[in-house]
Amino acid sequence: MTVPAVLLLLGFVTAVAAPRLLARADWPDREPVVALWAWQCVVAAVLLCCALSMTLSAAAAWQAVRGHVFAPAPRAVVEAYALTTTGPWAAATAVSLACAGLWSGAMLVREIVRGRRRRRARRAELRLRVPLLPGERPGDERLVVLEGDRPDAWFLPGATPQLVVTTAALRRLKGRQLDAVRAHEQGHAQARHDWLLHASGALANGFPQVPVFAAFRDEMHRLVELAADDMASRRFGRLTTALALVELNEDRGVFGPTPTPDAHLPQRVDRLLTPPNRLPPSHRLRLTAVATLVPVIPVLITLVPGLHALR
Repeated sequence: MTVPAVLLLLGFVTAVAAPRLLARADWPDREPVVALWAWQCVVAAVLLCCALSMTLSAAAAWQAVRGHVFAPAPRAVVEAYALTTTGPWAAATAVSLACAGLWSGAMLVREIVRGRRRRRARRAELRLRVPLLPGERPGDERLVVLEGDRPDAWFLPGATPQLVVTTAALRRLKGRQLDAVRAHEQGHAQARHDWLLHASGALANGFPQVPVFAAFRDEMHRLVELAADDMASRRFGRLTTALALVELNEDRGVFGPTPTPDAHLPQRVDRLLTPPNRLPPSHRLRLTAVATLVPVIPVLITLVPGLHALR
């Protein structure tokens, strides 16, 4: 079996097995930051397998590509990959994977453009509903208070991230609950969770038939909220953060028996009120190291024939 085929097989196995292993594990909810990194490493490994397989397939199909890829390599290294015996499927594989890569890039650009359009529209709405006072400059304010009968608070990403809070939310939030909400949203801004959501959304929308990308998007939406909850609770307490979530969302029906788009909120509140035990630092370090090794494996597989030829 040639190296491109092995890489494709590895990518398929990773895409199928890794999400199942993460879904069965009990530590992602206990360590959402580590889980976020693990999911990124899994998806990076799948994409690396496809990219490396495409490169080697293109090198096998076209002499010009082979000359660029293996330009500094000795002849023994090129022969070790047996690129001339791969058969006619090499060109088809390379073209298919290249088209998939271009489509992924196009989907990412589309997600970024859509995100910017949404931010511009929301900022324009804010300027209409909260006009600037004399002497104020747009974008200077970190906290924007918006007239509204519905308690709500959200983070508006950008060069100057803003926390938008409605007057109804200010009436509902008591004590340090507003501080907890602000810390939650600052957690999103500092970790650039919006980029994770853009990337996961681009892959899921571009390849809706690939389950690993759909699971990646869903887990990103869930885990970024857990990570931000933890950041807020470490500064202002779990009870304060849980009460802030309840005050902001209890009128939306999310705590009733009927499922809603925010059905994960009751689980977030339960998690804050009955916090799971965190993993020991050594265990977190091992999980991070194992996750980091996942995208390294396709690189090692790609280099094995060349390294063996140099022995």
